[in-house]
Amino acid sequence: MDLKSNHSAPVLTDSAPLSKSRLGGIMKTGVLDDVRSSGWLDAMKSSSPPHKKFTKDLNHELSSPDPEVAYRTWLLKYPSALASFEQIANFAKGKRIALFLDYDGTLSPIVENPESAFMSDDMRSAVKKVAKYFPTAIISGRSRDKVYEFVGLTELYYAGSHGMDIMGPVRQSVSEDHPNCMKSTDKQGNEVNLFQPAREFLPMIDEVLSSLVKSTENIKGAQVENNKFCVSVHYRNVDEENWTAVWECVQDVIKKYPRLRMTHGRKVLEIRPMIDWDKGKALEFLLESLGFSNCDDVLPIYVGDDRTDEDAFKVLRERNCGYGILVSRSPKESNAYYSLRNPSEWEFPRTKFEMYSSFDLVLLEFKGKKRFLKDFFIYAVK
Repeated sequence: MDLKSNHSAPVLTDSAPLSKSRLGGIMKTGVLDDVRSSGWLDAMKSSSPPHKKFTKDLNHELSSPDPEVAYRTWLLKYPSALASFEQIANFAKGKRIALFLDYDGTLSPIVENPESAFMSDDMRSAVKKVAKYFPTAIISGRSRDKVYEFVGLTELYYAGSHGMDIMGPVRQSVSEDHPNCMKSTDKQGNEVNLFQPAREFLPMIDEVLSSLVKSTENIKGAQVENNKFCVSVHYRNVDEENWTAVWECVQDVIKKYPRLRMTHGRKVLEIRPMIDWDKGKALEFLLESLGFSNCDDVLPIYVGDDRTDEDAFKVLRERNCGYGILVSRSPKESNAYYSLRNPSEWEFPRTKFEMYSSFDLVLLEFKGKKRFLKDFFIYAVK
């Protein structure tokens, strides 16, 4: 089966640079700042990957006032991973599956307080079962320690700070090829590879963290989170009229650090090192660590919901070697192949019996192992 598709959507993670031609000539500093602020404010309002225009064939139904009609039309382009499970399972025949998961919005619902983004016991159980049969890793924007604290499963590999802090399996060739990779031990005393390509930025990140905590302390609802190799400023609980103030606080701090950059996700502004590393690179590193690089008998599956996950989706699409699955309750462009509903807003309730009956033949053919992968899909959308 050819994984290539006729849709491809590069995702913009930062606002485009403001050149003289775009601005119509040289502008005064104050006006330039207003333009930049306005652009970032629009991005903050979107707070998720942009809902880009679809092909003409889909425009009519996507403009429908009925969100369910729009969603079902969108599914023509990004089919449900549950409804397509037989197709995925057929392609997985004779292949080794490796599963990669985002955390917030994928394993846990998006919540008002980021410190309360707990995954359900059912989801934890499903992931634990999946990891028993397939190498499984979580790649999150959170700090690696925080993600481990939320998940609490020793069977997984963890990559925090958008992949800038990876604890993965030991493989000698990986240690030799990556200068920022060193041997370490996990919480159980097992030998692992610890990869931290932005280690030199830690003192700088700590300075930014302290500055942002102080500068945002008078903005009601603003939360600054230490994610080790990046700093996240959450504005989900900030009144919209104060979002500009949040942006200005971040901008005032980051302008002193030319080696850092600002990006945005779901109602969060993030300050990160300006290095060529993202979740897509982390995915490739983990595949290499697992001994799965350049293997025709491997099927990587990546499940995520945020714009930062698009880098991983893009890697799988360009390598034509796996599937990206976007978790979303609303239509949006993506580099993913399949979709699942947001775990906290599943609007098509079904019983497990109804779901299992649709895939009985497939599950029997695969002697039960793929059942646990489907379990995860079920828990991800209910």
